Amino acid sequence: MLAALALATLPGAMPTGTLDVRIADLRSAKGVIRLCLTADPKNFPGCTDDHNAVTRTFAAAERGVRIAGLGRGDYAVSVIHDENNNSKLDTFAGIPREGFGFSRNPAIRFGPPAFSSAEFPVVGDVTMQQVRIRYLL
Repeated sequence: MLAALALATLPGAMPTGTLDVRIADLRSAKGVIRLCLTADPKNFPGCTDDHNAVTRTFAAAERGVRIAGLGRGDYAVSVIHDENNNSKLDTFAGIPREGFGFSRNPAIRFGPPAFSSAEFPVVGDVTMQQVRIRYLL
């Protein structure tokens, strides 16, 4: 206990947390889940230019993932159910053909939600987010 307290007070020591993401409402266990976690509003939901983003790909049948060692702060998660495992969200006339979801499960209107709608804090030891997958086609 004392060692942990001493370590936390060292200069440069940064408290970390763990995020558990659970996936709900998948229509099948086919394919994979592609997850992106970012603290950068400019790179949400795609994480394409965020070198600090955390990405994970796991079998859809697993229905969740744990990400440890996160610095305390505000993050947002985007998820794609890539049923055919082709590394992208398939669309038809701009409408997603595969499932997608976001942390805090914000309302979906035209296009993805703003970072602020999906944003949540990582402040304790373990933070939980349940992401509901939505299908439009």
